[in-house]
Amino acid sequence: MLDLLRETVDRATGHCAYAEARHVHTRQEALALHDELVDAVDTDESEGLGIRVLVGGAWGFAATRDVSSAGAEAALRRALAVAAAQPTAGDRPLAPVTPATGHWDGPCVIDPFGLTLEERLEHLAAAVAAMRGDDRIVRAQATAAMSRTRKALATSDGTAITQVQTTCGAGIEATALGDGELQVRTYPTSHGGTVAQAGWEHVVALDLLAHAPRVAAEAIELLTAPVVPEGRRTLVLHGEQVALQLHESIGHALELDRMLLGEASYAGTSWVQPADLAAGLRYGSPQLNVSADATIPGALGTFGWDDEGVPGARTMLVENGILRNALSDRQSAAAVGLDRSGGCARAEGFARQPIVRMTNVSLEPGDAGSLAELIADTDDGLYLESNRSWSIDDRRWQFQFATEVAREIRGGKLGRLYRNASYAGITPQFWGSMDAVCGPREWALWGLVNCGKGEPGQIMAVSHGTAPARFRDVQVGVA
Repeated sequence: MLDLLRETVDRATGHCAYAEARHVHTRQEALALHDELVDAVDTDESEGLGIRVLVGGAWGFAATRDVSSAGAEAALRRALAVAAAQPTAGDRPLAPVTPATGHWDGPCVIDPFGLTLEERLEHLAAAVAAMRGDDRIVRAQATAAMSRTRKALATSDGTAITQVQTTCGAGIEATALGDGELQVRTYPTSHGGTVAQAGWEHVVALDLLAHAPRVAAEAIELLTAPVVPEGRRTLVLHGEQVALQLHESIGHALELDRMLLGEASYAGTSWVQPADLAAGLRYGSPQLNVSADATIPGALGTFGWDDEGVPGARTMLVENGILRNALSDRQSAAAVGLDRSGGCARAEGFARQPIVRMTNVSLEPGDAGSLAELIADTDDGLYLESNRSWSIDDRRWQFQFATEVAREIRGGKLGRLYRNASYAGITPQFWGSMDAVCGPREWALWGLVNCGKGEPGQIMAVSHGTAPARFRDVQVGVA
């Protein structure tokens, strides 16, 4: 396949300033059960070539399912024609990159596609059965998802690389109904569970069966829990909720193409300006340290090279609350005078061109010890866990998030359970209110598989490493 890709970019010589050819083969499977029924066994497989060229400062892109020399040549002609049809864009340099060669494999111990369908369904069915037994549980469900992606890339810069990524994950959900109230409780996260770059061993480690009775019991308990009191409170957020907050109000806000208005017509812009990178913008409190790291083992945003051939690396985005870097690709990095790309060019499949996407954006561990120690250090507040819904404006400035569970913190101890909690804020004020982050023992990866961006739209998977954290004087309301 690399020979075909090299042949294609060689054909582009003399017709463009830059060319790249990608081959992507993806196999995916999604399973869903509820109660005693199998809802879905969805399988999907795709393969093709994506060709991108830069002519006179304008991009041209074309894709084909015809994985042959003739198919690649035809796609190249279309890409060149698209670039030629664009308005003259003037000089549009790309940040330099050292040509790369080689192969990279992601981790996978137990091949999920090597197991029988029956084995995987039985694993989920056992967890579903363990959530049933009380008539107030009106729906018990489990889901799993797995994929394997094989990629090859050749560029006119001399890069020629191949990669294989395997992902796997699962989750459970119990829905309780009673006295006119409906409540949902999930594990390990809401919105389909959590996925990692790993094999079926990741699903086994989640131990869905062991957590199933607790999930059902908490859904039932929420039916009669009081509504959360409104007002300004100290919040301790579970790591999974911190991960979503990080994704929406820091990760997306620091995508350099958004800052340069390249996503204004679809995904929005950012309250952060390119000039803020050099100005040392205060993004949050001194406890806020955020990295973008494409080298974390098992994370969904980990790779050997991004889709422009830039090697995976670790970059500090925010240090001690001060903005240091943004998420960039070769074009956006050059546009603001950076000497290298942030290695964040990623594309969904062969039929989309690379755009700036998050790698693994993580909140670095702090020195607040364990979650139990952080709660013991909190005299009065609320502990919030498991995202229920979220809303944020297109500048990533104002937001509101709701969680499945809220628990009172009084005198350093967890107390009564509340339902329907939400909290709201303004991004820099909220992160400025963070005064404690738990230590490395509490730090964990949380995988998200439904991050949307781009026009036409692309769905991307990414992980966020976080630990529980405390925020002071946050507005709390009822969802």
